[in-house]
Amino acid sequence: MDSFEFNKIAGALLASVLVIIGVQHLAGIIYHTESADPLTYPVEVAAEGQSGGAADKPAEVVIPFTQLLASADASKGAKVFKKCASCHTLPEGGKDGTGPNLYGVVGREVGHSNGFAYSPAMAALGGTWTFDRLNEFLTKPKAFLPGTKMGFAGIKKPQQRADLVAFLNNEGSNLPIPAANEAVAPVVEAGETVEVPAVETETTP
Repeated sequence: MDSFEFNKIAGALLASVLVIIGVQHLAGIIYHTESADPLTYPVEVAAEGQSGGAADKPAEVVIPFTQLLASADASKGAKVFKKCASCHTLPEGGKDGTGPNLYGVVGREVGHSNGFAYSPAMAALGGTWTFDRLNEFLTKPKAFLPGTKMGFAGIKKPQQRADLVAFLNNEGSNLPIPAANEAVAPVVEAGETVEVPAVETETTP
């Protein structure tokens, strides 16, 4: 092999190396990447003692209905009654609508409005419409009395129920409002059961 052939081979190898280096350098320019910055993606960590779960929410305070009734506003209850006016009449001697006339309903015997055709469930319920019983019924009628014909869904806000019952009491019943600390059936949601402790009361001979 003469020197000319050797130079040709060496030149070819050198050219190949230069091409490879050039291609690598060009690829580095085109596909430039940077090292990941861990500060770019901060991870939020809950503060000590805070899990963020539903169990951390404060328990809902249930105010006894007698306490709400003691501070009820009958004038606001008149506005709430507008939800009932499409089915019930209120004046004394008023005709029944889809539902019975409600004059004097507080303290009235359940299912005994003269001439109104009650559902069998309501007719068989018995007792009287006390303040707390009206409150429970108005919370969710069908949960309180399955089989009732009353299609009203109920009044969710306890204070609105207290205002409404106070208003109804002023319309023909006028019974004394129970003291705020008097034991009556507490406000409960449908499906819950609550034991009410017996309360000793004095009787007048």
